[in-house]
Amino acid sequence: MIKERIQSDMKAAMKAGDKRRLGVIRLILAAVKQREVDERILLDDAQTLAVLDKMVKQRRDAIAQFEQAKRQDLADAERYEVTICQEYLPEPLGDEALASLIGEVIAAVGASSVKDMGRVMAELRPKVQGRADLGVVSGLVKQRLGES
Repeated sequence: MIKERIQSDMKAAMKAGDKRRLGVIRLILAAVKQREVDERILLDDAQTLAVLDKMVKQRRDAIAQFEQAKRQDLADAERYEVTICQEYLPEPLGDEALASLIGEVIAAVGASSVKDMGRVMAELRPKVQGRADLGVVSGLVKQRLGES
C-alpha cells in the first residue's frame, strides 16, 4: 500500500537525517491524515493517489505564481516537493497510451457527443488518476467528442 511505503520512507529519511525530504514526506502524510479525519475513513490507494495528485497540482500552481513574482527560491522549494510527491504516483501515461485509453472508454460508454462527457470522465478518472493531468484529459475528451 502506498501509505505504508510513505511511512517507511519517512523512517528512512529520519535515520538518514534528510530534513528536507522528511519535511515533504510529513506534509504528504499530514494531507492524507487530514482527509481521513475529515471523512472518517481510511484511505485506500486510489484515494491516496488523489491526495498526491492534488498536492502536485497545488505545487505546480504555486510554482507558476512564484516565478511570476520572481521568487525563484520559493519556486525551487515547490519543485522539490513535486519531485518527492511524484515518487509515489504511478508512471505517467504517454500521449499515445492516453489517446488509446480515451478511445477505449468512449467506445465502451457509447459516447457520441460532448453531452456524454460526464460519463466518459467518470469512467476515465480512476484509470488516469495520478498518471495524467485531469485538465488535459478533459480537454482531449472534449476535443475527441467534438469531432464525432
